[in-house]
Amino acid sequence: MGFLFTTLIFAVIGMIACLCTRICCNKGPSANLLHLTLVTTATVCCWMMWAIVYLAQMNPLIVPILSEGE
Repeated sequence: MGFLFTTLIFAVIGMIACLCTRICCNKGPSANLLHLTLVTTATVCCWMMWAIVYLAQMNPLIVPILSEGE
């Protein structure tokens, strides 16, 4: 799976989570805004963590050191 495909998956999961929050936790306009903000922030933070780990594997900082015999 590529970077853009998994980013799309995170976006879809975030939208579904926002809809579920909107349907299940309907307690007024200010509470709805707080819930949507929290769900969106959590989705973005999870995506950023995944993206950093994914991109860090493309150019690792520690390079294996080969001995002269190999």
